[in-house]
This record gives sequence, structure tokens and C-alpha cells, in this order.
Amino acid sequence: MLSTTFLLAFRAIRRHLLRSFLTLLGIMIGVLSVITMVTLGNGATEAIKTSISALGSDLLQVSPGQRSSPGGGSGAGEAPPLFKQADVNAIAEQIGGVTAVTGQVRTSGAAIRNAQNWTTTINGTTNNFFIARKWELAEGRNFSAEEEQAGKSVCVIGSTIVENLFQDADPVGQDFRIKGVSCQVIGVLEKRGQSGFGGDQDDTVIMPLKAVQRQMIGNQDINSIMIGLDPAYETSAVKESMVSLLRERRNLGPDEEDDFNVLDAKQISDTVSGTVGILTTLLGAVAAVSLLVGGIGIMNIMLVSVTERTREIGIRLAIGALGREVMMQFLVESIVLSSLGGLIGIFLALIVGIVAAPLMGLDFQFDIQINVISFLFSAIIGVVFGYFPARRAAKLNPIDALRSE
Repeated sequence: MLSTTFLLAFRAIRRHLLRSFLTLLGIMIGVLSVITMVTLGNGATEAIKTSISALGSDLLQVSPGQRSSPGGGSGAGEAPPLFKQADVNAIAEQIGGVTAVTGQVRTSGAAIRNAQNWTTTINGTTNNFFIARKWELAEGRNFSAEEEQAGKSVCVIGSTIVENLFQDADPVGQDFRIKGVSCQVIGVLEKRGQSGFGGDQDDTVIMPLKAVQRQMIGNQDINSIMIGLDPAYETSAVKESMVSLLRERRNLGPDEEDDFNVLDAKQISDTVSGTVGILTTLLGAVAAVSLLVGGIGIMNIMLVSVTERTREIGIRLAIGALGREVMMQFLVESIVLSSLGGLIGIFLALIVGIVAAPLMGLDFQFDIQINVISFLFSAIIGVVFGYFPARRAAKLNPIDALRSE
């Protein structure tokens, strides 16, 4: 009986192919929109997580903040003091759960070799930088203890510097000038690409901290402190202990605000990913409205179909068909239309996702869950919006139906 019902439903759909296609178009577009939005949203979320994690997981970075002006006004206020090497040493010695601590000074300048020049970022730091950032070398070596202590002009460079200054030679062992200072390349960093904030991580020259302080900055101040964390420790507890220590060392009273900022890479990643997830859900919900519009379209067409086939319904009822059998026939037609629209929508969404994701610089993230949910939702729409027309067909009086033209 059910197979006969499906056969009649498919015959009725095939009889009006163009109308059937236009009917399922709303469902098809709705499913396509929902799956595409969620797929690209998932891809964007993963891209953000990857980019931010490239900064270094389990990482805290401390930089001077902006101290409020006296009286709590909105002015710029006085500039907070920079850090000292003693602050770095105190964190390393007194805070548990820390794998590496290093001070940093950053500046920029022109790197020149032969006829090539390139403006880049110069980072003065120590070997602990590579440990905290979990950044390996592609070739060469890190700084020796003597080079760090004496502040020698040696450097480890990123792949962007290699591409722009050393196209024709192995950079290790070569010399070039950076901000007027002659520097010997002792190592090349592994390529990392763009960071979560849009900067090229490989466009950097890393030198011993004392070398940059003495030859380029002219003081012993430290602009920021980078702290590598042990994953076995709770980040919030380590952060709280570190903040307390720095407040004490910077002589901040209980009522005074911190005059430094702490950047937690993992927290930023979670926050940004959560925000993108919310936006993806919102866009998916907006796109799902078109599914309801498609359901209304199905109901309208099914009502028209009932009107057109009133005489056919009357004949079936007159020769002994039950009302529930007539109702089932029209309900199956509605479900088939909506389900077919859902399947086509899923297929098109896969094609759009595969094509669009690389164009947007994202990885294609296939989510079986959203595909199954979209299909089931399209089938449920067929039941919900097909019920009223099917019930109307089942309730027709055979005599009145046979009289219709």
C-alpha cells in the first residue's frame, strides 16, 4: 500500500515537473544557505584558532598599560614605567608553572644586503623566546650564552627576510646590516605565516636582548615580557600570581588599577572563536527563515493541486478509497518535494563550500551533523506544511468532488 502511495506521488510530481521544481526551490535555497553559512563559519573559526595558536599556545605576554590621569579623568594620563630585567628574573624565580620567561624590546629598521633592502621588525630577546613560542629553527642554531651576555651582533631571521635578502645564498653565516648595525645570521626560523592579528610572523630579525638595547635603543628598559606556561598548571592561577607580583614590584596600592596589560593567547582564541560561532549560528538562523518560506510555498502548491485534482479525489473516494489513504498520498507528495529539495540543497552546498572555502583562504570543514539536521528539517517541513492540504483532500465529499469540473 505504501509503495503504491509513493508511486502515485512520484507520478503526480512528474506530471508537473516545472511546477514541482519551483516548489522545491525554496527548500533547496534554504538548505543551501544554512549549510553554506555553517560550513564557512566553521572554517573561519578553525582558521582563527590556527592563526592565534601560531602566536604560541600556553603563552602570556605582559606589556605596559595606560595609567589613568589623576582624578579619574579621561585624559591620557602619565605613561607607566617599562619593565626591567629584575622583573623578568622575579617572575622566573617566584612564579610556579612557568616554563620560560624572557624580556623583549622591539623596534624596526631597514635590513640591507648588497643591493637588496627590506624594512622589518627587530626583536631583542633571549633563547627563552624560542621556548615560550615553541618556535623551532629550520637551520642554524640559537644564541650561545656568551653571545647573550656580551650582546653580540648575531641574529636569527624569519623566512620572509630570507626571501627578500638571500635569494641566491644560504643565509647562515652571512652578514647584513640592520638599522646601521652589522649582523651575522646564525639561524633561520621555521615558517609560520600570518598571525591571528594579520601580521607576518616570518618578517622578523631576532637578536640578543643586550645587543638591541645597547646598539639600537640606548637603554636597558624592557618593552614586554613573554611567559611560557606549563600546560599542567591552571593558566588563571599562574596569571593571578604573576599580576600580584608585578603589582607589588611596581608599588601599586590596593585601590590603584594595573598599569600593565596581560595578553592570554588561549583566552583570545577562545573569545574570538566563540564570537565567530555565535555569528555563524545567527547567520544560519537567518538563512533558515527561507526554509519556512519554502514550506509555505509547498503548502500553496499542494492546495492548488488538491483543487485541480478534486474530481480525481472524488473518483477514488467513490470506488472505496479511505480518507486516510487520500491524505497519505498528498502528504507523501509534500514530503517527497521537500526532501528532494533538501537533498539537492545539500549537494549544492557541498559544491559551494568546496569552491568558496579556498577562495576565502579557509579550510573546507564538512559537518555531517548540520547536513543531517538540514535534511531532517526539510522533511519535517514537508509534513507540517503538507498536512493541511492533505487533510482538506481527505475531507472532500465524494459527491461534491465528482460534480467539480
